Amino acid sequence: MKALPVIFVQPTCPGDQRAKGIQFLSTCNLCRESHITQVWLCFLILSFLSTSMCAAPVPYPHLKVCLQGLEKDIKDSDVMLYAPLAHEIKENCKMMSLRCYMLELMMVTDEEEIRNNFTECIFFFTEQPEEESVGCPPCEAYSLNNITIFLERLNALLEEMTEREKLRNT
Repeated sequence: MKALPVIFVQPTCPGDQRAKGIQFLSTCNLCRESHITQVWLCFLILSFLSTSMCAAPVPYPHLKVCLQGLEKDIKDSDVMLYAPLAHEIKENCKMMSLRCYMLELMMVTDEEEIRNNFTECIFFFTEQPEEESVGCPPCEAYSLNNITIFLERLNALLEEMTEREKLRNT
């Protein structure tokens, strides 16, 4: 019967490598370059933190600023868009309805070939994970309206959600 060679890794830096029969003691080369290791660990931690910060939802006032920036570019569009009335939206479906509005805005900016920071804001919002929306109607269930009515209703929804968020935080 033959014994398998075993490699022990010692996390400290005792000095040089020494062979003892079929067992090897390995020194820690990373300890000698600890400043490099620390830099990479900091980079790794910051990467995780920035990823989790990016996953935070876009605040409603910020969306309102993005919408105001887009209005002048899209107000002359002749598209018809799904735009629910405020009283049509159930309380648990507000986020789903806002997502519908953002998807419609993405379509308009694509058709009108608008590319700027404000469109990036809209695209970023739609990339956020969806909240649970059980019992919410699909976007297509709402009535089609022109861009003016669409923008009025979207602004009203954003205003309502901003106020609700303020009340929740106080």
